[in-house]
Amino acid sequence: MRILLAEDEHSLGTWLSRALEHAGIQVEWVSDGLMADRALQHADYDALVLDLGLPGLDGHGVLQRLRERDQRLPALILTARDSLDERVRLLNAGADDFLAKPFELAELEARLHALVRRARGNEHPRLACGSLVYDGQRKQFTLQGAPLALSPRELAVLRVLVQRSGEPFSKQQILDRVFSDDEDVHPEAVEVFVHRLRKRLEGSDVRITTLRGLGYALECS
Repeated sequence: MRILLAEDEHSLGTWLSRALEHAGIQVEWVSDGLMADRALQHADYDALVLDLGLPGLDGHGVLQRLRERDQRLPALILTARDSLDERVRLLNAGADDFLAKPFELAELEARLHALVRRARGNEHPRLACGSLVYDGQRKQFTLQGAPLALSPRELAVLRVLVQRSGEPFSKQQILDRVFSDDEDVHPEAVEVFVHRLRKRLEGSDVRITTLRGLGYALECS
């Protein structure tokens, strides 16, 4: 999962970024509403965690612009105002969920995973393409019923592809979802992981195809 975190409180933003990264969630953190609005127009995320009291453009403005562009990205609002009127206003404005400060990290993680599963139209953490199945609880792939031996990077790349099987991901999109911003990794590294994965999938009903000019897609027969 890759999220955009829009939070202007430095200590909270730093803590959330590190904690969520440690939990396996890729985080891009911005501290200004205008920066958040630009990022949402130019990058691909699975969810938005949005504070309301942002400088430049407040959280309500960020959410309004997001929905005006008909972007259906799940949006979880962090708010210090936990009133019924506020919750109703946020939901009517296009928010998908909200969490009142202070909050527990475990609850934030659980709400994010639930939002992303709903957005993908899949309430169960299992993802599949043909005989390839990913169990999100065990963080393990099986192929034709047998565990698939993968390195952590190979697993992460294959997990990106299986989330939207049949749809292409560019090298940069895969890199953005697999590596953190502070890792200097060249897009060509994706070719190496894809080559290894193709070897792992040989002889099965699943394959990784190259779509010229678009990227890689996981397909099953």
